[in-house]
Amino acid sequence: MQFGFILPFGDARTAAELAHIAEMEGWDGFFMWEPVWGIDPWVGLAAAAMRTSTIRLGTMLTPLPIRKPWKLASETATLDNLSGGRLILSVGLGAPETGFARFGEDTDRKRRAARLDEGLHVLTGLWAGQPFSFEGEYYHLQPTDFSVPPPPVQQPRIPIWVVGAYPSHKSMQRALRYDGLIPNVLDAEGKAGNVTLEALPAIAKYVREHRANTDSYQIIAEGLTSGSDRPAAAAKVQPWQDAGATWWLESNWEEKDFAAIAHRVRQGPPRYT
Repeated sequence: MQFGFILPFGDARTAAELAHIAEMEGWDGFFMWEPVWGIDPWVGLAAAAMRTSTIRLGTMLTPLPIRKPWKLASETATLDNLSGGRLILSVGLGAPETGFARFGEDTDRKRRAARLDEGLHVLTGLWAGQPFSFEGEYYHLQPTDFSVPPPPVQQPRIPIWVVGAYPSHKSMQRALRYDGLIPNVLDAEGKAGNVTLEALPAIAKYVREHRANTDSYQIIAEGLTSGSDRPAAAAKVQPWQDAGATWWLESNWEEKDFAAIAHRVRQGPPRYT
């Protein structure tokens, strides 16, 4: 299992400093949230890339349906080159309650899902290089030779983790087409919620049964552990690994105190040894 830390808030200087500390303390990944309006994670991750050399960097997560996929393709390819091939891109429909309507963004779930599918196609197509064209319901692209950027360092593409809402076959199949699953669970009314330890084995089984090659496929779990009690932290994470998770992301979305966040980063990940 690999271990990442999600920065719940903080500017680019904060991101650079904490990513540096995280790398020194043995974390495998450092992630930032991408809001509809707020601190720009791509600036923060670029700053982090300049202070680190091995730790993976990424978003958790990017609401692709409200982004221009060609702009995101530029940002991600640029950062992957800057970091020497260390970027992970996490995408999903996004959370409308974080202000979508206030900025005129679409809040309809079906339309956002369609935009997500088209956006992923455009994103990966542009990474692969020119000539590239696309004709969809929302996006229309023609090949260009103007200012074409270098491709990402990572091939065949930058790893993409996608939110999948279990047991929705369509949502899960979308995630399985890419490189990692950020699992949600649908309740009886069809509302998505965070994955539970009890639900994870069935989700991992679905992945094994519906994806031909799972050798490098990632299943991401998220939660909180105690940095001051390593055995207890390891004991909390072990069942998630046993159930099929390959990444544990330490996340405390309510924490707003920089000193407390930095202290938890310095305590290191909940490894077993």
